[in-house]
Amino acid sequence: MNSQIEELKSFINNSNYTIVITGAGVSVSSGVGDVEHWHLPTVLQMSSEIILKTMPKRYYKAAWNSFLEPIFNNGATVTHRKLAELENEGKIQGIITTNIDHLHSIAGSKNVAEIQGSFAVNKCLKCGKQYNDINIWNKGKTPRCECGGVIGAFPIYAHVGQLRTEAEKARRWVELAELIIIIGANGSYYWSYGNHINKNAKIVQINPKKTYFDSKSILNIRKKSDEIFRLL
Repeated sequence: MNSQIEELKSFINNSNYTIVITGAGVSVSSGVGDVEHWHLPTVLQMSSEIILKTMPKRYYKAAWNSFLEPIFNNGATVTHRKLAELENEGKIQGIITTNIDHLHSIAGSKNVAEIQGSFAVNKCLKCGKQYNDINIWNKGKTPRCECGGVIGAFPIYAHVGQLRTEAEKARRWVELAELIIIIGANGSYYWSYGNHINKNAKIVQINPKKTYFDSKSILNIRKKSDEIFRLL
């Protein structure tokens, strides 16, 4: 593993434009499970908007227990924090993520494309007013607008859609990338940016499991990301 870490360091140090792509694997150690392991799968399904509107207390309790509590009480992982440090040092130019937990931004990363939105992208389901702040979900109850309507996060009101402005940003970044580091992702939403990846970019993957990216990567590190970034 040490030789792989040294190779990864070399790739990062010799790249002038590095983009990181992350999936659920980067957040698991904070206690945020992927959608398949949530206690209430409907939180991110079309019916969840109905639940939010008609049973806001039930919705909030389920969302808090299965998703929001780890975000606010456990916070960012080693991987999130290290990526923020690398960005601050100018070694990473952007992070593309399918995660909706906003933990990259909470850790301090500034250039993040949340292509499925997040709980930091919200609007009133009654009047449409935007509330782009994840902290409105840390008040012990479903947030409400000044008009009285309940507020929903992008994954709710868009029915797990693609946030177009963020996807466009992701495409611009991968067109410029010399190095792409894929962490804990299985290929979801690859279609939204994959065809735009610079054909000369080096691709490195960090994931203990086999994924769609195996054949595309010149280096596959079969470890959990926190283990790697503690040593990087």
